[in-house]
Amino acid sequence: MADQQNMEPAVEAEVVQLDDVMLEACGPALKTQLMIEAAMLAEAFAPEGRTEQLLAMAATLASGARDDEMDRVRARQLACALRCLARGVEA
Repeated sequence: MADQQNMEPAVEAEVVQLDDVMLEACGPALKTQLMIEAAMLAEAFAPEGRTEQLLAMAATLASGARDDEMDRVRARQLACALRCLARGVEA
């Protein structure tokens, strides 16, 4: 049998940011709260607002480094909010 190439036209795919999708799944009230908390953390620990600083904080949270007051889900949600701030996305 000869190999036949698929001759169907390519379907255009939408590219999405996983962080945006995860925050949207939180609902508007929680998303707003997370973005406010991320902004406060950014102001306190990255006052220059440098992308590298925000991404480093997000990486720390996403890696599991957190205190006893924050559970894993909340840390990941906050990391998403910080990455959105780093990209310049607002709530």
